[in-house]
Amino acid sequence: MKASMLALALSTVVLVGCGEKTESKVDVKPLENTSASTAVPTDAQLVLYTSRSEQLIKPITDAYEKETGVKVVFVSDKEGPLMERLAAEGANTPADVLMTVDAGNLWQATQKGLLQAIDSSVLTANIPSHLRDPNNEWFGLSVRARTIFFNKDKVKPEQLSTYQDLASSKWAGKLCLRTSKKVYNQSLVAMLIAEDGQAATEKTVKGWVDNLAAPVFPDDTKLLEAIDAGQCDVGIANTYYYGRMLDKNPNLNVTLFWANQKAKGTHVNVSGAGVVKYAKHKEQAVKFMEWLYSEKAQGMFADSNLEYPVNIKVKPSTIVNQWGEFKQNPINVSQAGAVQAQAVMLMDKMGYK
Repeated sequence: MKASMLALALSTVVLVGCGEKTESKVDVKPLENTSASTAVPTDAQLVLYTSRSEQLIKPITDAYEKETGVKVVFVSDKEGPLMERLAAEGANTPADVLMTVDAGNLWQATQKGLLQAIDSSVLTANIPSHLRDPNNEWFGLSVRARTIFFNKDKVKPEQLSTYQDLASSKWAGKLCLRTSKKVYNQSLVAMLIAEDGQAATEKTVKGWVDNLAAPVFPDDTKLLEAIDAGQCDVGIANTYYYGRMLDKNPNLNVTLFWANQKAKGTHVNVSGAGVVKYAKHKEQAVKFMEWLYSEKAQGMFADSNLEYPVNIKVKPSTIVNQWGEFKQNPINVSQAGAVQAQAVMLMDKMGYK
């Protein structure tokens, strides 16, 4: 893809990304024979590339502008095209910060050389080591838990325990899963490989496939609706999808179970950000990320998608808080990227579509 075709008016791009609902509001036209940097308003003081949808990120950037006076311009797209764009733009990129979801995506950005290590005592001292890049090229800014959900009429909590136990024959014909094509399940399986090894994870995934009550679902919402309707008894999903459903219907016949609490803990992932390698406003980019960690910003950032604040001083939203505390798996989430290709091949080998 040529760089000239990638140059878009940053303030007009609104696309769907990472399972977050949004709508295209304007037409996007490429700027022919123009470098991407010239498409940025001359008074822009911070340029953000983000896979978070406009409806989630705009209130955050508006609040930052209001508090600091810094003019923020952002472009929203899916993580793949954003990283392709950054790679094509190279040193000419106008981007200062890359923000996306899933540590696997953030890991990919480091492997492509799109980010740079930063020295921030605010971030390194306060964000747990398992929720940030080992080389400080990106930092998790909210936590997303992927755990077990069950139909309250069909399953008792004491019947549940671990992700691995869902491969047991007692769940034959009772399990629902989202497609293996989604990065969230790829990251979960990658973490299982890193923790249990290849052979044990093959056994787990094969057991899941054998226990399916229905073909895999395209998204977590449809999976949770199937559990609510009694189509299946149990499944695995991200908690924020459940939170959205509860917000609309508090009488759902579905509830969650914190997986692996007597083992290493529930699988968690992050939405996070890093400073772009060729950032023109590096100092401002670091300040913005530090602000996102602040107590004021964390409430907005996490609540916008019913995620968990990475700042432990900040309470989750009312909906999220009612699920109680849980033990997170402390394995560094960057493993979700490092083992991702292996996880994809394993799922394919075991027939997980």
